[in-house]
Amino acid sequence: MARSGEQKTATDSGLRWLWLLLTWVALGLAILGAILPGLPTTVFVLIAAWSASKCSPRLRAWLENHSLFGERLRNWEQGGVIDRKSKITASIGMLVAAVIVVYAIGHPLLLMLILGAIAVGALVVWSRPENLPEGRRNSRC
Repeated sequence: MARSGEQKTATDSGLRWLWLLLTWVALGLAILGAILPGLPTTVFVLIAAWSASKCSPRLRAWLENHSLFGERLRNWEQGGVIDRKSKITASIGMLVAAVIVVYAIGHPLLLMLILGAIAVGALVVWSRPENLPEGRRNSRC
């Protein structure tokens, strides 16, 4: 008969693998989002960082120190900041996606739903601050 401690370890191990799977799937989607218009990058990096914190401190640290993701991730976590360059890049991606959708989708209701979702995404991105408050600058996670 297994003791509860042994069973808990097996369960924790299984959960760790699920968190790792979520982390790598989110990271893969983030990379695709950097290439494909309309697929977000930042939200998937945030999901990857969150799930990595549940299963792999080393992977989480890699994300925090990554040359592309690190500063944006720290800025988001310290104050929900999205820098101007990222806002412009996201907006261009959303605009390209909107143009593709307008030409590719023939159903008016579906078209309005997709364009509405893009508009909400743009509103969220542009409503975020662009700089960390003075007291939070240059601090690490």
